[in-house]
Amino acid sequence: MNKRIFLNVVCILCAAIFLTCGTVSSVRAETINLTFSVFFPPTHAHAIASTNMAEEIERRTDGKVKITVFPGGTLTKSSMCYDGVVQGISDMCHSVFAYTRGRFPVMEAVDLPFGYSNGKVATRVAYEFYKQMNPGELQDVKVLAIHAHGPGILATKKDVNSLDDLKGMKIRCTGLSAKLAEYLGAAPVAMPQNDAYEALQKGVVEGTFCPIETLKGWKQGEVIDYVIESKALSYTTSMFIVMNKQKYESLPPDVKQVFDDIGEEWVDVYGKIWDDADDAGRDFVTELGKNIHGLAPEEEARWIQAVEPIITEYQNTMETKGLPGEKAVQMIKGLLEKYSE
Repeated sequence: MNKRIFLNVVCILCAAIFLTCGTVSSVRAETINLTFSVFFPPTHAHAIASTNMAEEIERRTDGKVKITVFPGGTLTKSSMCYDGVVQGISDMCHSVFAYTRGRFPVMEAVDLPFGYSNGKVATRVAYEFYKQMNPGELQDVKVLAIHAHGPGILATKKDVNSLDDLKGMKIRCTGLSAKLAEYLGAAPVAMPQNDAYEALQKGVVEGTFCPIETLKGWKQGEVIDYVIESKALSYTTSMFIVMNKQKYESLPPDVKQVFDDIGEEWVDVYGKIWDDADDAGRDFVTELGKNIHGLAPEEEARWIQAVEPIITEYQNTMETKGLPGEKAVQMIKGLLEKYSE
């Protein structure tokens, strides 16, 4: 009798151990491992923000999701980041629309020189524009977040005080900022940020269009001497964080909700990051002894007049392609007025 009881107890304990091991294995199997390709270098504020976002998702899902971040374009290059997500090379990515010129014609409208005042405004405008337009060019991914940098500046090796000074200068640019260079009489050189430092250092280009944060975030302040500010240059560059659509659809409902919530909540976070980074960039070049200045009023008017046709040209080009160019331009103007109040 005692032997039978003993054997029963042993069987029960073995079954419990087996079930416990099975449960642990099941929990482990439920961990969703994702890869996140980020084009910003590891020390950049937005690479850090991407890591923080990943950690926030992990926290909100109680560890159901584990995200491995690959900064500095180590998993997919900036221009291949989006297609890398579509093709499943990475599950998520963070990059720039303009790095794949012509792929995102509707979202390009955000990058036009509308006179953005800061990163928070530019980010709000970019995100709301995306939500209202819901462009077909982004239907093959799950969009998690959209953001955009503060007003553009011109950083150069030699001083520029007039259109005559700028004429023929080789200026690094991306996307529609190439139109700025062209209409201001410079020679546009299409190039992503990760190549700009060396290009400036070696004289391949003589200047760059960028937000002032770039001069610290990408260390380019070390290889330029002048920063020129003008409303004519106050364009932005819109950026995205997207996820493979099939991967998103495969997530449990509660995990999906976390991904749905995070982008909306982080809009102002991204805007503040840009503005803080711009302040840090300005301090950085000031400490390096670089010259920051605007233009004389008459020259400022010349620059503004020179770039005005860019918006009209974009609008007309989109309309001829059957895309809502006029609607896009008018919507952005309205959103700018709304968020600049």
